[in-house]
Amino acid sequence: MERQSAQHLIESEVVVVGGGYAGLAAGLRLQDSDADFTLVEAADHVGGRVLTETRTDGVTLDHGGQWVGPTQTRLLELASRFGCRTFPTWETGSHIEVWHDGSRIPYTGAAPTDGPGILEYVRVTQILDELARTVDTERPWRTARFAEWDARTAHSFFRSQTDDTDARRRLALAVEGLWCAEPHEISLFHVLFCIAAAGGFEQLMETRGCAQDSRFTTGAAGPARAVAALLGERVRLGEQVHAIEYDTAGVRVRTRSVLLRARRAIVALPPHAVRAIRFTPPLPDSRDGWLSHSPMGRVAKIHAVYDTPFWRKSGLSGVATLYDNGPVGVVFDNSPEDRSCGILVGFVYGDRLDRYSALDEGRRRAAVLESFAAVAGTRAGRPRDCTEKIWTQDPFARGGYEAYTTPGGWSRYGERGWREPTGTLHWAGTETATEWNGYIDGAVSSGYRAAADVLASLR
Repeated sequence: MERQSAQHLIESEVVVVGGGYAGLAAGLRLQDSDADFTLVEAADHVGGRVLTETRTDGVTLDHGGQWVGPTQTRLLELASRFGCRTFPTWETGSHIEVWHDGSRIPYTGAAPTDGPGILEYVRVTQILDELARTVDTERPWRTARFAEWDARTAHSFFRSQTDDTDARRRLALAVEGLWCAEPHEISLFHVLFCIAAAGGFEQLMETRGCAQDSRFTTGAAGPARAVAALLGERVRLGEQVHAIEYDTAGVRVRTRSVLLRARRAIVALPPHAVRAIRFTPPLPDSRDGWLSHSPMGRVAKIHAVYDTPFWRKSGLSGVATLYDNGPVGVVFDNSPEDRSCGILVGFVYGDRLDRYSALDEGRRRAAVLESFAAVAGTRAGRPRDCTEKIWTQDPFARGGYEAYTTPGGWSRYGERGWREPTGTLHWAGTETATEWNGYIDGAVSSGYRAAADVLASLR
C-alpha cells in the first residue's frame, strides 16, 4: 500500500471509493479477474467501520464490527483464504439482566425463560419472524404489505401488539442493539427486511450458532488488512474523495491530491459519507432521497481491560442486558482466547448515547464502570485500561454500525435508489446487501456483487 500527496492523474478501468470490507471485496474480485483498478480510502487504515486497535500493552481491541456467525459464509471464506482464524465467543456461566428498579436477574442459556415481560416479548418476536418470512429480500418492493409496513415505525407496531411495558423495554433494547436507533425512528419494514436477510430474529440476537458466534484471533480487521496487503499499491490511503463527475464516457474522481479517471466507479461508502461528496451531475432524486432516509446509527463502544477475566471464577459469563437508567445497554466478555487478560465491552445506543456523549470524559468513564460493576462486581470498577469509540464522532462514518431506513424511505425510493447503478456509478456497502444486511458479511457480498456488475459492463 502507498500514501502519496503529489497532485497527479491516475487512470484505470475502475475506481473503488472506500476501503472498508465492501470496497476491499470489490477490489479483490476485480484483481482476481485481472481488471485494472485503483482503490482510494480517506482514513489512514483499511476496514472502515471495522476498526481493530492494538494498545500499548499489546492488547487487541475491536472498536467496530467484530463477530462472525456460521451462516456468514462469505466473510468466513474470505478469512479462511487469508488464514485468519476464529474462536468461540465466551458465554459460559450466568448472564445478568439489570432492571430499572435495581434488581439483578441471572439466567443461563440463549435467553431468559422467566422475568419481566419475557413471555410477551417472545410472542411479539415470533410475530416479527412470521411477517419477515413474507419479505422478498431481492426485490423488497414486491413484498405483499410493503408500503403498509414501511409507513409504520417499529414503535407503533410494538404498541399495537402488547401493553406490557417490560416487554416493550425488551423490544426497544433489541432495536437499539441491532440498529443503534430508537424504535420510533426506524421503519417497521426495514426491521422485517433485516430479520429476513439474516434468516430470523434469533439469528440476529443470539450467540452460539448465530450472529455473535465467534471472533477473530487477529481482530476483525485482520482479513481486511490481509486483502489490502494483497492488493498492494492499488490501495491508496489518506485520499478522501470530495467530488465525482460522471457521464456515459466514464468517471472522474477527485481527492485533494489526485484525479482518478476511469470507465466505472464503485462507491462503497456509508450513506452519510456518500452525501458528503459533490456529484456532477447531481444524483437523481431516487438515489438522493434514499440517502436522505438512511441516517447512521448512534453507538459508542467502551472496553475495560483487567489483569484476568475474574468474573468467570464467580460463575458469571460477563454477558448482560441492562434496562436501567445507566448509559450501557449490553455487555459482553471480550477477553482474548488465551485469557491473557480480561476485557468487558459495553455498548451505548441511541438516545442513551445522546446523553452519554454530552458528559465530560471522566463522567462518561465513571458511568460505564458503574454499569460494569453492576454486571461483574465492584472489581469491575477498577480496570487497568479503559477506552471508548463514539462512532457518531468518527470523521468519516459519522455513526455506526450501519445506516437504517426511516419510514417512507423504502416505499418512496427503494426500487430505484437502494442500489441500482447511477449511470457509470455502482453502489456497494453493507446497506445494499440482501443477506446479512448491516453486517461485515453483507459488506463483503455487496462488494462482490458490485464488482460482478462492473465486470459485466466492461465486457
